[in-house]
Amino acid sequence: MKLLISLFLSFAKIGLFTFGGGYAMISIIEDACVEKKKWISHDEMMNITVVAESTPGPIAINCATFVGYKQKGFAGAVLATIGMVLPSFVIIYLISLFLDNFLEITIIANAFKGIKLAVGILILDAAIKMIKKMQKKPIPRTIMISATVIMLLINIFSLKFSSVALMLIFGIISLVIFIVKGNGRKAGKQA
Repeated sequence: MKLLISLFLSFAKIGLFTFGGGYAMISIIEDACVEKKKWISHDEMMNITVVAESTPGPIAINCATFVGYKQKGFAGAVLATIGMVLPSFVIIYLISLFLDNFLEITIIANAFKGIKLAVGILILDAAIKMIKKMQKKPIPRTIMISATVIMLLINIFSLKFSSVALMLIFGIISLVIFIVKGNGRKAGKQA
């Protein structure tokens, strides 16, 4: 029961104090679940992030569900997920009840400008940690750098190209390389 409460409270804390969505939360989830609580390893966090990005739903919620399930099965998954969602739901609900033009209040608008910067830093921090843990092989690094450069060029030149389509293209390229390399190894073993 203690672990279930800890899962709920840990993810409620993450959900309450993190702005900017799933990518901004990755670094905080990793700090809580890998560094402090030791619920998962760094490699598991990398795998969770990849799976959470490629499955429907917000990344942070998918991460919470996985960690909760790994620790305490279905009950852990439910409580971790509720812990992640509940604070945001309550805050947004309360804001919607009392303030019609919430973002038109000068202080709040300025606060959100500062929060945007902090979110960018959190996302960059998560990306740097993942890059450092990534395999030091030329093909994964080339794919990552190529995707990053293309996405930057799309943003710089304001081209209308979906980031989801770009991820799918590079995912397919990675899969083809994996299959070709796998077939090459099998052919070498049979000879």
